[in-house]
Amino acid sequence: MPSLGPARAAAFGALSLRIAYGAALLLAPAKVAGNRWLGPGAGIAAARVPLRGVGGREIAVHGAALAILLRGGDVRPWLAVSIAGDLADIAATVEARDALPDGSAAATAAVAGGSALLSAAIALALEG
Repeated sequence: MPSLGPARAAAFGALSLRIAYGAALLLAPAKVAGNRWLGPGAGIAAARVPLRGVGGREIAVHGAALAILLRGGDVRPWLAVSIAGDLADIAATVEARDALPDGSAAATAAVAGGSALLSAAIALALEG
């Protein structure tokens, strides 16, 4: 395993957290998404299915990126995929905002937007 400089260490931390988030969505989708994001609707079966799909996406994308990172490879394309997923989450939440709890779209924009910005910052740091 190559040594991790500051940018790669930041990538390691961010990717690991995203994998943990994905696992939480797989194991307890209603609990994870039922607060500020989807509200009580997160507990119905029709919502748990796509939430678990998002969890699987998180694990697959970020797990692959972590494996590549630990082998010394370029994870920037994987970070771009992660950013695209975050932006899709924001767009979907904004589109459905009238059926979601008050403040859900803003909270999602803050969390997913912050995650996208972090991924972009790490990708830029990895360039140098």
